[in-house]
Amino acid sequence: MTLKKVKILLDEEVEVRNNSSEISSDKPDPLLIALEHNDETIALICALFAYGNARLIVKFLQSLDFSLLEASDEMIRKTLSSHYYRFQNAQDVAALFIVLKRLKDVESIENIFYQGYKKEENVLDGLWEFINTLKSVVSHKSRGYDFLVGSVPKKLSGMGTYKRYMMYLRWMVRDDALDLGLWTKIDKKDLLLPLDTHTFKVSQRLGLLKRKTYDMKAAIEVTQRLRKFDKHDPIKYDFALYRLGQEKIV
Repeated sequence: MTLKKVKILLDEEVEVRNNSSEISSDKPDPLLIALEHNDETIALICALFAYGNARLIVKFLQSLDFSLLEASDEMIRKTLSSHYYRFQNAQDVAALFIVLKRLKDVESIENIFYQGYKKEENVLDGLWEFINTLKSVVSHKSRGYDFLVGSVPKKLSGMGTYKRYMMYLRWMVRDDALDLGLWTKIDKKDLLLPLDTHTFKVSQRLGLLKRKTYDMKAAIEVTQRLRKFDKHDPIKYDFALYRLGQEKIV
């Protein structure tokens, strides 16, 4: 398929998919819970737990009491003492709530991202700023927690895709029937594709990606290709690519 035909296919998919019926109990997605609450902190929790089976992710998120973000550390630990999800035990889940609660007293998540981003309009710089800030607020350390919040890599080579954070940025920065659009300081032209196994394989099949390794360099390569389709909003194609793979259309 030529790139011209790929663009036509993706533009059509974007048009069809950009409606609220794409996210429902029949088509579970963590974005469903994020849209219900329309809050940057709750949306981040939804994004960070967005790995594994979509139905199980949504079930776990629905079990959480987000009003705990206003509660004492003791109340958070007590209430979440039986909550766990895959790699995260109850202590990890509680630690995330505690760090995000404390962060709210310091600065908004958007402003922390913006501090790193504004230097070169690079969302990865914004992400490193955020992860460093997160780790300076609470020192909880475990395999499950480190997997959840991520770490700052020493170099781009061999670096993961940071899919959950890139997806969170899409939710926050873009504003349409699917994304929340709560932020105004980061330009959607600078977003990177939240590359997961579905979009990685679909991008290869459509000729958008030549790289064989599933990593951040691949995410950047696909994004650069999508910028040729829409330089102002390249990541508008993310959800369409995801559904094309998930529904085995491509």
